[in-house]
Amino acid sequence: MPNTYTQLHIQFVFAVKFRASLIHKDWKERLLKYITGIFQANNHKMIQINCMPDHIHIFIGMRPHQSISSLIQNVKTESSKWINDQRFCKVKFAWQEGYGAFSYSKSHVQQVIQYIQNQEQHHKKETFLQEYTSFLKTFEIEYEEKYIFKEPE
Repeated sequence: MPNTYTQLHIQFVFAVKFRASLIHKDWKERLLKYITGIFQANNHKMIQINCMPDHIHIFIGMRPHQSISSLIQNVKTESSKWINDQRFCKVKFAWQEGYGAFSYSKSHVQQVIQYIQNQEQHHKKETFLQEYTSFLKTFEIEYEEKYIFKEPE
C-alpha cells in the first residue's frame, strides 16, 4: 500500500483452553519461535513474546493489511495444529476462545518488552486472572465478568 505509514504496537494476551497449564518448558521456546514465524509470514514485526504454562503474551508492530481478528485466528489455529501434530500434550491442545489486544505508543514499547520478558517473576505475585482484569481496567475496556477467563476449577 503506497503512501500508507503506520506505527501500531499491539500486545495480545490469550489463554490455553480451560486455563490448563499445558505449555511445558521443554517445548516452550519452540512454540514461541513457531508463533513468531506465523507473525513474520503475515508481514508483522515480532517485538517480544513470552508465555506461561497457561497463557501467552505477544507484542508486535502490526501492519495495516490484516485485521486483528483474522491475524489472531490464524495464529491460534496454526499454533494449535502444530502443537497437536508435534504431540507435545497428552490431551488435545487448544487456545481458549477470545483474546485481549492492547495498543501502546512508541514511548511505552520498552516497558511492555520488559513486562513480557519478566512474566515468570510477575506471576509469582499475581494470577493470570488478576493480570488480565488489570489490563481491562487500565485500558478502560468494558467487559462482562461471565466472559472473562476463569480460574481453573
